[in-house]
Amino acid sequence: MTGAVPGVRLRRVYDPPDPAVDGVRVLVDRLWPRGLAKAAAAVDEWPKELTPSAELRKWFHGGGGDFEEFRERYEAELAGAEALAGLERLRGLAAAGPVTLLTAVRNPSSSHAAILASLLTP
Repeated sequence: MTGAVPGVRLRRVYDPPDPAVDGVRVLVDRLWPRGLAKAAAAVDEWPKELTPSAELRKWFHGGGGDFEEFRERYEAELAGAEALAGLERLRGLAAAGPVTLLTAVRNPSSSHAAILASLLTP
């Protein structure tokens, strides 16, 4: 599954790694995926500063709002200094080669991972 940005893919962390195309594998969930061994996930980076906060996750998954409001709140979280530095790091990785954003959600293309991928454009 490809992401919105060339060179950036979105995949479920539960899918087997594909070394031929994955490039740098970046877990973008705050919590480690249930039932998945770290060795099996083959995660190269886990930048927690780029994941939605616990409060935002609980609000959204508790039925607090729609996806567009979630997007606005998540992008506001990503405007902080620590998150901006993490975004720049991922942009650098994506400029150097393929990057795969990994998440446990069932549909990565309509999740925070897709929002994050859209922010990786230079």
